Amino acid sequence: MTEIRDSYKTLKRPGEPALFKDRGSKFIGQAYPVLNEQQIEEVLSKLWAEHAKASHICYAWQLGAEYDSYRANDDGEPGNSAGHPIYGQLQAFELTNTLVTVVRYYGGTNLGVGGLIQAYKTAAQQAIEASKIITKTIKQKLYLNFDYPLMHTVMRIIKEEQLIVETQEMALDCNFTLLIRKKDFKRIKKRFDAVYGLNVKT
Repeated sequence: MTEIRDSYKTLKRPGEPALFKDRGSKFIGQAYPVLNEQQIEEVLSKLWAEHAKASHICYAWQLGAEYDSYRANDDGEPGNSAGHPIYGQLQAFELTNTLVTVVRYYGGTNLGVGGLIQAYKTAAQQAIEASKIITKTIKQKLYLNFDYPLMHTVMRIIKEEQLIVETQEMALDCNFTLLIRKKDFKRIKKRFDAVYGLNVKT
């Protein structure tokens, strides 16, 4: 049976810039929490404005609670010498919804592909280590509609399962929106489905 992934690692806030030097070249790494490609483009635009004289701004990102979308960019460096080692650090730290950038100022000495790979990897690693990593759980919503006589039963299940009530409206009847961890969702939904007179929707 395949285990359901219901948590992921990301960053709490943008990390502090981390500087790595090699034979005169400066590599400035920084990591950012992001939710979509628009936010990524905004960060990159600001970086180019701040570092207009930089030789390269290479980056990699990964998006989605299922780690299902990613990209790596070498920005003119030799193929796979910059973006890929940066992306490798996202994988090593198991991060998603995260962008890591490395700004390079050329120092006059060619580092070779091997040297570039090591430099970008190190700058990315230092950038992530300068950030606070957090774990978030994936939650799904369950909607309940019921009459007041069922309130005690509903609240008992909520208390036993330690569920989060996102919204509740009580007028002629009761409407609750619950947040439930993905891995527990089917089991808990069955508990509510078994209550006669309780309307359950997803």
